[in-house]
Amino acid sequence: MRTTVSLFIFILALYACNRDNDSDIMKNIFINSVSVNDVYVSNNGSINNVDFNSMAIRISFSETIDSQALNRDKLYFTGGIGDAFSVRYDKSLKMMTIIPDSKAEPLRKYMMAFDVGKNLGGFFPEGFTCSFTTRLDTLPKFPLISDDSLMTLVQKQTFSYFWDYGHPVSGLARERLGSGDVVTSGGSGFGIMSILVGIERNFITRAQGFERLNKIVSFLAAPSTDVFHGAYPHWLNGSSGKVYPFSSKDDGGDLVETAFLMQGLLAAYEYFKNGTDGERAMCETIQTIWRRVEWDWYRNGDQNRLYWHWSPNYGWYMNMPVSGWNEALIVYVLAASSPTHSIPKAVYDNGWARNGAYPMINGKTFYGIRLPLGFDYGGPLFFTHYSFLGLDPRNLSDQYADYWVQNVAHSRINFEYCKANPRGYAGYGEKCWGLTASDIPDGYSASSPTNDLGVIAPTAALSSFPYTPSESMAAMKFFYYVLGDRLWSYYGFRDAFNLSSSWFAGSYIAIDQGPIVCMIENYRTGFLWDLFMNNTDIQAGLDKLEFTY
Repeated sequence: MRTTVSLFIFILALYACNRDNDSDIMKNIFINSVSVNDVYVSNNGSINNVDFNSMAIRISFSETIDSQALNRDKLYFTGGIGDAFSVRYDKSLKMMTIIPDSKAEPLRKYMMAFDVGKNLGGFFPEGFTCSFTTRLDTLPKFPLISDDSLMTLVQKQTFSYFWDYGHPVSGLARERLGSGDVVTSGGSGFGIMSILVGIERNFITRAQGFERLNKIVSFLAAPSTDVFHGAYPHWLNGSSGKVYPFSSKDDGGDLVETAFLMQGLLAAYEYFKNGTDGERAMCETIQTIWRRVEWDWYRNGDQNRLYWHWSPNYGWYMNMPVSGWNEALIVYVLAASSPTHSIPKAVYDNGWARNGAYPMINGKTFYGIRLPLGFDYGGPLFFTHYSFLGLDPRNLSDQYADYWVQNVAHSRINFEYCKANPRGYAGYGEKCWGLTASDIPDGYSASSPTNDLGVIAPTAALSSFPYTPSESMAAMKFFYYVLGDRLWSYYGFRDAFNLSSSWFAGSYIAIDQGPIVCMIENYRTGFLWDLFMNNTDIQAGLDKLEFTY
């Protein structure tokens, strides 16, 4: 009798265990497909441009389901939907439609997860996860104004980065928002030119501009400010003037950043050289700073090339030649133009131009546009900006290229690439384009058609105004009117954004802000080009290198 009872209890226990094993006693159900607003999305996939005004997520199943047995704990959303949704079922009971209770937010990324386990009267051995990003709200975020007024507004707001956020002791440009005492030599050169634009545009008075520039020039000329054979480091402490290492071995002179600084100082010299006694005294100090840069020292002996870095602690350890094609044409122009430490043309031909070898000479065609110089597809757009804030490309040519043709081609290829959008990033198109160096999520990268991470930087299109005026204006309007509630703030447009991930940088960077102010002005009036090209030293240097201009 005991044996019979024990066997019966064992059988009951075994039956109970089997009942708890859903996958053994329940039919398996699989998710056949998921669509959001009738657009198919794969498992672990994502889609963009979902209408935020109305959203319907439809899930198709392999078997009939029990509509009374939905386990909401195994179906959840992120992005603000949570469990606030209603569910409808079709007559076949093989499809359910999920409707969020509240309207979705524009440009918001949502995720849906359907978990494995018991649900809807069956057992789901496989889960399903997907994400979807809602489309932009294309309604204007600000009142419409004329194109001319919008250009002025963008210049003025961007100029405030250098004016309102300039370092309080040195007046130099902080490297980026939040960098404290770290100021940038190259970005300060761009800032100096932006201040000249600010005077011309009546954002500030001439007296205010001179006062700030005199503070900057005095700080740069002070014995306490670090220079290395006349060249400034990439970063300085804006209070003490001491070098702030850019990297562990980069704690000395940076010839490229120095060139950007000298470009700005020489433009300021031309602007103030015939002014008041105080203005002329400042210009004499600028001449002292300019003449003490030992461009020839940075040949590292008598080599027919210039080197980017030299350190009193590590010497030529960085071993990085300044060689074209990139942003540094201005380095060789200034080196040839120096009245005290000039270089011969052979250094330009061999060091910069590589005697025409790739990537100096290209000649290939991209999107039907022939690219005279540089890497395939042109590289990041700052190549067309940094050297040309003062150096006028409109009539500039030498044996290697017509530089106006080069910069227009480069800019148009960048535009056409974004318009074609071969990688399918959200937002890319005729109104949203521009790949250059900028912040990216959790980092920094020199974006280009061959290094496209889905990040658009406003400085790319806006600083290209001289080369692509209609395309740049379309981008400006899109950035301001459509994205303005996310992109426009204290110092103009934020550094970059990625619409595929709904990411907007919180940053501003001096070397990105400055070209916006300066190149828009060059497009409008040619102001900075005319100033810089009026310098007799620059003219002598261009003549030495056999440029026509």
